[in-house]
Amino acid sequence: MNTKKIGFIGAGNMASSLINGLIASGHTPSQLWASDSNQDTLNSLTEKLNINICANNNDLVNQVDVVVLAVKPQVLHIVADSIADTLINKELLVVSIAAGILQSSLAGWLGDHCAIVRCMPNTPALVRTGATALHCNNNVSDEQKNLAESILRSVGICLWVDHESELDAVTAVSGSGPAYFFLLMEAIEHAATELGLDATTARLLIQQTALGAAKIALESDETAGQLRQRVTSPGGTTEQAIKTFEEGEFSQLVSKALHAARDKSIEMSTELGAK
Repeated sequence: MNTKKIGFIGAGNMASSLINGLIASGHTPSQLWASDSNQDTLNSLTEKLNINICANNNDLVNQVDVVVLAVKPQVLHIVADSIADTLINKELLVVSIAAGILQSSLAGWLGDHCAIVRCMPNTPALVRTGATALHCNNNVSDEQKNLAESILRSVGICLWVDHESELDAVTAVSGSGPAYFFLLMEAIEHAATELGLDATTARLLIQQTALGAAKIALESDETAGQLRQRVTSPGGTTEQAIKTFEEGEFSQLVSKALHAARDKSIEMSTELGAK
């Protein structure tokens, strides 16, 4: 897979993270391309990473085996229209990391012949601890599936879902998920300062505790519920805190929030796909 030429249309933070991840996993910079409307962004990328850059999206398409669409969803239709004619006679893999744009919309803009993988990475990909779900259309070969997976695996874990509609749930769980943990950390920090800790001490304790809990969960075969029970001694301080969370219907609130995020993802797909 390291011999494949990969091009990124859009060179923002997520594209930059994927490029860094690919280089770290053995891809040579000479096999990587990027285009962007911001020339300063492109110049910075090539200075740091020595990759190829293009001012024109069609020039990039003519050079590569896979095109990663890494632009904002609001402009993806325009970008797709601009490269559709160039894609007609090419058997390229198109990977979209734009949230909310359905494969049917992409196929309508790019052509029904296109091999399309739609994926939902999350912001921890910026520090190579991302979680990405992928789904492909019927035009994608097994080799192309492996290629798409290798690209996203360079910045974290990735997995395939059987139905594209599952990506709306993925958006609610892992796409928006980092913000939920930040919200909890923010709330704990505020409460910690109320208890008398200074902000710096509270922040460091919370960050390390979050990291430790995630590491235990990743390395354990037990469920989150089982792990929680292990640190909840009967009659102890943790049990008292958990009871307070439960009295406030914490689990029901989380469920309501994720359903709202999922529903918003569906709504955005409808709106953006029509543009």
